[in-house]
Amino acid sequence: MKELNGSKTADKSTAVLSDAIIEDFPKTTEGRILFYIAILFSVFQLLTAAHIIDFSSQVVRAIHVGFLGLIGLPLISALKNYSLISRIFFWVLGILSFGIGLYQLIEYKDLIVRAGDPNTADIVVGVVALVVLFVACWILMGSSLPIMSGFFLLYCLFGNYLPGIFQHRGYDFKQIIEQMSYGTEGIYGVPIYVSSTYIYLFILFGSFLERAGMIKLFNDVSMGLVGHMTGGPAKVAVISSGMMGTISGSGIANVVTVGQFTIPLMKKFGYRSAFAGGVESTASMGGQIMPPVMGAVAFIMAETLGIQYYQVCIAAILPAFFYYASAFWMVHLEAGKNNLIGLPKNQLPSASKALKEKWYLVLPLAALVYLLFAGYTPLYAGIIGLILTTFLILGASITLGFSSKVNRFIFWIALGFIASSFFKLGTTIIIATLFILLVWNFFVKGGKKTLIDCRDSLADGAKTALPVGLACAIVGIIIGALTLTGIANTIGQLIIEIGKNSLIVSLFLTMIVCIIVGTGIPTIPTYIITSAIAGPALFKLGVPLLVSHMFVFYFGILADLTPPVALACMAAAPIAKEDGNVIANESMKIAAAGFVIPFMAVYAPELMLQNPTGKSLDAFSLSVIYIFIKVSIAIIFWGMAVIGHYRVTLSWTERALGVLVAGLFIISDLMLDKIGFVITAITVFLIWYRIKKLPNSNA
Repeated sequence: MKELNGSKTADKSTAVLSDAIIEDFPKTTEGRILFYIAILFSVFQLLTAAHIIDFSSQVVRAIHVGFLGLIGLPLISALKNYSLISRIFFWVLGILSFGIGLYQLIEYKDLIVRAGDPNTADIVVGVVALVVLFVACWILMGSSLPIMSGFFLLYCLFGNYLPGIFQHRGYDFKQIIEQMSYGTEGIYGVPIYVSSTYIYLFILFGSFLERAGMIKLFNDVSMGLVGHMTGGPAKVAVISSGMMGTISGSGIANVVTVGQFTIPLMKKFGYRSAFAGGVESTASMGGQIMPPVMGAVAFIMAETLGIQYYQVCIAAILPAFFYYASAFWMVHLEAGKNNLIGLPKNQLPSASKALKEKWYLVLPLAALVYLLFAGYTPLYAGIIGLILTTFLILGASITLGFSSKVNRFIFWIALGFIASSFFKLGTTIIIATLFILLVWNFFVKGGKKTLIDCRDSLADGAKTALPVGLACAIVGIIIGALTLTGIANTIGQLIIEIGKNSLIVSLFLTMIVCIIVGTGIPTIPTYIITSAIAGPALFKLGVPLLVSHMFVFYFGILADLTPPVALACMAAAPIAKEDGNVIANESMKIAAAGFVIPFMAVYAPELMLQNPTGKSLDAFSLSVIYIFIKVSIAIIFWGMAVIGHYRVTLSWTERALGVLVAGLFIISDLMLDKIGFVITAITVFLIWYRIKKLPNSNA
């Protein structure tokens, strides 16, 4: 297994996680065993999602975590070519992980009876479950998250000895183990419920669409649209990653798929390796907030707040747009500053031609959007989307053997009717059709390759789910500690006390907490920890609950670009051949313009298409347009201030005015807005006058 080139100072465990997602399964007997276990994992998730296997939710969660350990630990030891003893040890831990899931299956009813009074076997299994989970997360994801979770576990055990407001009444060891290892308050809480249902299904959906050729479609369309512009290759990365974000909520998966194409392209046309990796990492992380397939946090948020997933999608539409718009703008400014030109038009694919040839790949995505916004559950919508994608992949292989266009047309119409019949006839006809298509592919030219692609998609989905699932499991310990001890309420009260005098100070402190916490752990635990503490407090200060959670979510994404973890940046390191931390520093600069967006949404919830005051449709629409203009101006001037260039090198006075404009527009105040517009006009005039005087300045 090759080391990550250029990641010399990166956390080794973080690099290990990147390896686990980037690399294929080893071409050894051990690798093949893991490959088929991964397929079995995906099949299990599909069967439980479709209710063909009807286990209780608790059992599904436990087996889900069991599979994560069974695949993750041996896979890492095989990829890193550990010693035989180490590999045997990791296999033992993996088997123990799966065995714990089976224990919950076999003892399910008895565990319910013994709730509140676990026996010795329950305690032993519970302790083993925690140990295996900590080891798996430490090996695959680095030390930061296990250390933080361990701190909360120790707080449960010894917090009664602490002084002041952090002291709790003390809890029995058995009570703590039961809280963490059983029920729905610890490792099998809401995050792992979401991981074992919605998230896994949507990961598979993205995996199948990638195999169907969606990445090439995204790249061709973005190349055709912006490849010829100033900084074209970097803008292609932003647009293509934004499109990829519609089908994948994983930043790392986006980097290793789209980045394989965009990062070398940027380097070829003069971009520094660190900047090329930073652009791709920043754009890829935005996939977590890009509807309709958002990141794991969006599903957890919907479940936590008790709202429909599509409501989270609606709230994310404009923030997602501005996230990518700000990255696009920063790339444009950097390209202009360094005179980085676009690609020749005659070397670019046609966006319209690409859409004409591959338009059908958009159908599953369109169906998914319709079902989500029609009020269907994400689980139901995900199953339909996955079925449609599978039908397209298998059907496309079959129709290649048709010589007549009429026959192809009839085939697709018939398959479309069958797919739509799912709504009335249920799963039986879909399973029967799927079986026919699978068998048919055995006897057509290229059909076996298509079947192999489908099989590989199942295994890739399981591999991609490892970091998400493990993070969801171990962060359950933190949630369990917060609910058991009530420490979240204590910290929340401190935020409320501060916010009585200044909401902006409370928001700023929340942002700092997000960034500090997020420097060491991924977005999921950052969101869960910070939202549990700050979300209710901000709500009591008058911030709508969904907006406060989106505020934390947004900064969780930005924090995930900060060293030393910055998983997406570490994944980009071997592609860019640059140090992961250097890439992370560039990512922070590229994402800087987006820092004003969450603050503005708090003061103007219309930015998240929320109408908490019940305005009329006309008044609400005007408010949305007004905040859209304000955010656009703030991003433009904040970006120019950070980069220090717009056709000419900006003076420190002009950059300071840019910062002032962005700052004035944050708070929704008519007087501040008026001052902001006046300073905007002055700054625009100053820059325009200098450009006019220096017509030959860099474009």
